[in-house]
Amino acid sequence: MGKTITEKIFETHLRDTPSPGNVVLGIDVVMCHEITTPIAITDLMERGMDRVFDPARIKAVIDHVTPSKDSKTATQAKILRDWAARHNIKDFFDIGANGVCHALFPEKGFIRPGYTVIMGDSHTCTHGAFGAFAAGIGTTDLEVGILKGVCAFKLPETMRINIIGALPAGVYAKDVILHIIKTLTVNGATNKVIEFTGPVVDNMSMESRMTLCNMAIEAGGTCGVCLPDRVTAEYLWPFIKDEYPTIDAAADAFTRWHSDPDARYAASLTVDVSKLAPQITFGYKPDQVKDVTEMVGTRIDQVYIGSCTNGRIEDLREAAGILKNRRLASGVRGILSPATPAVYAQAMTEGIINIFMNAGFCVTNPTCGACLGMSNGVLAAGEACASTTNRNFNGRMGKGGMVHLMSPATAAATAVAGHIADPRPYMNG
Repeated sequence: MGKTITEKIFETHLRDTPSPGNVVLGIDVVMCHEITTPIAITDLMERGMDRVFDPARIKAVIDHVTPSKDSKTATQAKILRDWAARHNIKDFFDIGANGVCHALFPEKGFIRPGYTVIMGDSHTCTHGAFGAFAAGIGTTDLEVGILKGVCAFKLPETMRINIIGALPAGVYAKDVILHIIKTLTVNGATNKVIEFTGPVVDNMSMESRMTLCNMAIEAGGTCGVCLPDRVTAEYLWPFIKDEYPTIDAAADAFTRWHSDPDARYAASLTVDVSKLAPQITFGYKPDQVKDVTEMVGTRIDQVYIGSCTNGRIEDLREAAGILKNRRLASGVRGILSPATPAVYAQAMTEGIINIFMNAGFCVTNPTCGACLGMSNGVLAAGEACASTTNRNFNGRMGKGGMVHLMSPATAAATAVAGHIADPRPYMNG
């Protein structure tokens, strides 16, 4: 019987099997940010175990409230900052160099095919786009990861989703994953890895694949994963060029992580996106999804473009294509937060920042703040936000606020219309 990519990764990282169905894996990368890691740091200090297993394999960033907005968030940042200095963690990204963790760390080349990756953050599943097993974990597991470089998991099953057809104009990876979550429901992939395959995935950029994998957790998945290929090798080439003679050689080497043709899956689903319309959420669950045409005209107060789901340069280009020579509707606030300093700089070079500012958007530093209602665009009670983020839970972006999840293109069209709008009439002029 063949193996899935996840089974191959587990097999090569296995350290122990303490009981049937439970394994301990060696971890390649432990990622940390200032919201969940300070709790782990403080507990380790109190236990007299203020150590790290390997400072080169720990990556840390201040990304949620940046710069700090009050004494509490400043203290959280200081705990992480002091810890990184104390343990000589070179890959620590402080104010000015920091960005959204799940955009910044891949951009720095820290994630590779076949890696195991953990973080105290549910959207760690983003990094599965590189053919890695990447999972969000709790505080105790994070402490063990920091201290010993291992983590315990239940053996997950794998669900394969084969995405076929061709994406219509105005439809993007965000629309695809919203449609999949609607189909699976928020519990449909519980304790499973979602393996995204098919010609549509093959033709996606790494940025789009990260969008797919980022929201696997919203269907209950442990991780989303794509099979690494030439697209992966091209993205990573600046970091791996000394390891392989050519990009094609790297892509060929990555096939060791491909699932075998006779691998066994817990479930398989084929999704044809040829007739898919732009998607949008309603209500307070990520599986409450409709075609945008069913929501056109719905009032909004704020438009937010950014986050670990849709704050990369590809996303900003999509939105800018609609916003160019247009302005925000009266009474609508627009906020853009490029996901990393490099994305911000590229957007400046391409004139995208000017397009957003000329449209009336507030352009902010890279941060995760608005997505979870901590900073940078919190809603008041009764307000609604058209957002490119990943969660629409009740109160997610502010107590009493409503969040409608959508693609950057749909968010941009909504900003111009002043209410939820179909992006397709706004494209190409």
